[in-house]
Amino acid sequence: MSLNNTPRSNRLHIGIYGKRNSGKSSLVNAITGTETALVSDYAGTTTDPVYKAMEIYGIGPCVFIDTAGFDDEGEIGELRVKKTKESLNKTDVALVVLDGDRDIEMEKEWINMLKKKRIPVIAVLNKSDLIDNIKEVSNYIEQQTGIAPIVVSAKEKSGIEKIRTAILRNLPEDYDAQTITGGIVKGGDLVLLVMPQDIQAPKGRLILPQVQTLRELLDKKCVVLSTTTDQLDKALASLSQPPDVIITDSQVFKTVYEKKPKESKLTSFSVLFAGYKGNIEYFTQSVAAIENLKEDSRVLIAEACTHVPLTEDIGREQIPRLLRKKVGENLTIDIVSGPNFPDDISSYDLIIHCGACMFNRKYVLSRVEKASERNIPMTNYGIAIAYLSGILDKISIN
Repeated sequence: MSLNNTPRSNRLHIGIYGKRNSGKSSLVNAITGTETALVSDYAGTTTDPVYKAMEIYGIGPCVFIDTAGFDDEGEIGELRVKKTKESLNKTDVALVVLDGDRDIEMEKEWINMLKKKRIPVIAVLNKSDLIDNIKEVSNYIEQQTGIAPIVVSAKEKSGIEKIRTAILRNLPEDYDAQTITGGIVKGGDLVLLVMPQDIQAPKGRLILPQVQTLRELLDKKCVVLSTTTDQLDKALASLSQPPDVIITDSQVFKTVYEKKPKESKLTSFSVLFAGYKGNIEYFTQSVAAIENLKEDSRVLIAEACTHVPLTEDIGREQIPRLLRKKVGENLTIDIVSGPNFPDDISSYDLIIHCGACMFNRKYVLSRVEKASERNIPMTNYGIAIAYLSGILDKISIN
């Protein structure tokens, strides 16, 4: 089985949930056809959720999330269950694994939790090779949960194909509906990419949003020209007609805006990803909250990457500098990275999130929902920079 180059953040995330020793890890191995997960007869082998990127025939690029049993006990067990619950925020489709035990109150509780989070649920009755009265047990599960289980044996690899079919049948309605460039770019457009190769750019590589955007533009049969900021004048002069669209790095938004032809639409990679990964409407509505910030306000800056901060880092230096220039030097700005998003965000007056190229859309939307439920404004790097540069109303959002 060959893996393609689809980033993990773009793959369908399939969460596997159930009690300890229900056969979750064995099921992952049976579905993937590999020894993906550690299997043991001892309950509690899986501790923290394990994320495994795969490409499965019929499903395509996906990530299986093998989780600890939600019946884990003790102080460490509680931490494992907490991590399992956190993985729900990344789950697009959930498999709830049962093993024939009549006590399924905990499974019912988790199925209801998944439904409240609008996560499609597939019940899987595993260990069919050890159950005598399969039909009776299956009917009982359906009566109790409202979901007819798929009967499988991970050990004997029977019924596995039905799981693949069920996953495809239960994809979220909006899954794979989003595109990076949306309606901003149409097929055949001439698109200019402005990509500063400064100290933050990885040596010998482009950053992920640039790579993914470029691929989508090629798929749209666009004509694509790329340049660095210092060569922008030369790039524009070399063209016989203005670009239909210019896509830039947000940190040079204002510079590019001042030089762009009036006919060309302008946006940024971060703004595009605001719509691709998150809720563009909420982000654009929320950015006006910057006007209400005072020196005793608190702002949270959240970035998906976990990298060593570099000089002129956009999230750790450039945006804080722009905010403090507008609001005052005493403005409190907290910065988190990777999965370290605070449980309690009630003290913040504004959240500014990166483009989130390292997260799947489900996870970003869970953060947006958490903020909106608490009436906390949340916006995006590119939108915030455009607003602070006074050009938000002059760029293309969607």
